[in-house]
Amino acid sequence: MITREMLVHYNELNFKKKEIESQLDELKKVFNQYFDITIGKNTKGEMIISDYKLQRQVRTTEKYEQEATVHRLEELNLTDLIQKKPDEAKIKSALSLGLLKDEDLEGCKTINTTQAIYVKHLESK
Repeated sequence: MITREMLVHYNELNFKKKEIESQLDELKKVFNQYFDITIGKNTKGEMIISDYKLQRQVRTTEKYEQEATVHRLEELNLTDLIQKKPDEAKIKSALSLGLLKDEDLEGCKTINTTQAIYVKHLESK
């Protein structure tokens, strides 16, 4: 059974969560600025104050820009390094124009569903 008290409690916790996340973001910003000034941007580091250790890890991810990379690989005659992908925008256009039917792509589409819960306090008038 869902009660009003449960909704009130959820709403209060959610508000506190947002406040805490905001404060954590501010502290992270200060910590990162400190490390940027003392050891340099995008450099890992650590410091110990009393019985606490503050550490900054730096993670780097690389992605190849799709269009430029495909073009360059074609110029280098390395087309076996290129993966073909369906163009979803063109597929939707073809469906809306009637050039393609949903049945033509049966078994080709996956649908992912996620659930979200929102609780909002409604002010009485």
